[in-house]
Amino acid sequence: MGLPAIESYPMPDRSALPAPHVTWTIAPERAALLIHGMQNQFIDAFPAGCSPVRELVENIAALRELAGALGMPAVFSAEPAAPRHGSRRPGNATRGAPGPDGTAVVERLAPRPGEHLLRNVRPNAFLRSHLGRLLRSQGRDQLIVCGLYAHLGILLTAADAAMNDIQPFVVADAVADFSAEEHSMALRWVARSGVVRTTDGLVRELLLHRERRDTGSNGRA
Repeated sequence: MGLPAIESYPMPDRSALPAPHVTWTIAPERAALLIHGMQNQFIDAFPAGCSPVRELVENIAALRELAGALGMPAVFSAEPAAPRHGSRRPGNATRGAPGPDGTAVVERLAPRPGEHLLRNVRPNAFLRSHLGRLLRSQGRDQLIVCGLYAHLGILLTAADAAMNDIQPFVVADAVADFSAEEHSMALRWVARSGVVRTTDGLVRELLLHRERRDTGSNGRA
């Protein structure tokens, strides 16, 4: 069964962020960026050039550039093409570009050398993949989560992170969903066990933390 057509809706702004239940502070030396499900087969369900997909791609691109500048690992999770026999195998952590056509990450965000690509077979990017191992191996206990879909992969991945002592930071205007209602619902649920920020807000926090660290006025929380 194909994906439903998704109607345009406005991205949430700062005024739409749910009240936080935790007070974590993002730190570049502790964080990794997860770009989840940004594949042609999913993006094509949105109206091209309209909200929310326009802001979705632009904001993720900005976060990805900042991650590179601050030395944060960038990790992509993408569904593999369904095998002909109808079953799926567990995803593995690899490096390089994804497969062609619908399963490829959108061209603007295509993985670069040194970035990680995880083949995930469930909406939860941790499930049956090496994401947890990858984060531990690089000493990362914070995860910035963006991509598709807010009430599925984003929510499930953030919840799994929180249950495994990894602090999730979900970027409200760098995720999207089937509707504004589902998008908003997902952010409210994430806020119960994680942090919800806008792209601009998170960028400011990351740069401020680096400035304080460089001047010796900030320690690990």
